[in-house]
Amino acid sequence: MRRAAWLCAPLAAAIAGAAPDARTREKTRYVVAAIGDSLTDEKVGGGKYLEVLRERCPESVFLARGKGGEMVNQMKKRLPGALFGAGMPRLDHVIVLGGVNDLYSDQTAGRTPEKVERDLSAMYREARLRGAKIVAVTVAPWGGFKRYWSEKRQRDTDALNEWIRGQKAGGAVDHVVDAADVLKGEPRERLCDGCGQKDGLHWTKAGHQRLGAALHAAVFSDCR
Repeated sequence: MRRAAWLCAPLAAAIAGAAPDARTREKTRYVVAAIGDSLTDEKVGGGKYLEVLRERCPESVFLARGKGGEMVNQMKKRLPGALFGAGMPRLDHVIVLGGVNDLYSDQTAGRTPEKVERDLSAMYREARLRGAKIVAVTVAPWGGFKRYWSEKRQRDTDALNEWIRGQKAGGAVDHVVDAADVLKGEPRERLCDGCGQKDGLHWTKAGHQRLGAALHAAVFSDCR
């Protein structure tokens, strides 16, 4: 009996020790880059939604590749070098968040929802061809940006967002996170209370936290 007990003790210890390792193997270490405009540009105070993901996924990598003021056509040109150029790690996911600068540049730059859709489609294809899954994010409410918002531009925003929402079902992207819903206030074209800065366009820390939490829940909840 003593010998049996001696044999069982290390086996029990091994099994107990193996359980945490098994749980760890079920988790994923993600390597992600987000491309976008000022909302993702850490140099101008954007990209704080990625901080939420970094806190919740400490072993994963979340890189901000935003550039303030950019329209989607400019992001498209920048994407190969910014996300897949020299010095970049191999990405398994790309977050694409853009479009608001296009929507209020309809007159000055001739941007239309259809042009934005074509450019976004090209970005999705490019990143997928390089082995990354796509997380498409809708345009957040920006109706408080009174200098540029109009009812016509809101209709364009709604049309673009509806198109983005349909991209997962169409197979063009792997995930859609609906910032227009996550950050909507009252009325819906404005950012939620406490989520927007004074300009009505950029987000507060609370707004970034909301989007970061939504991204975590929808895509990265199994992270490590």
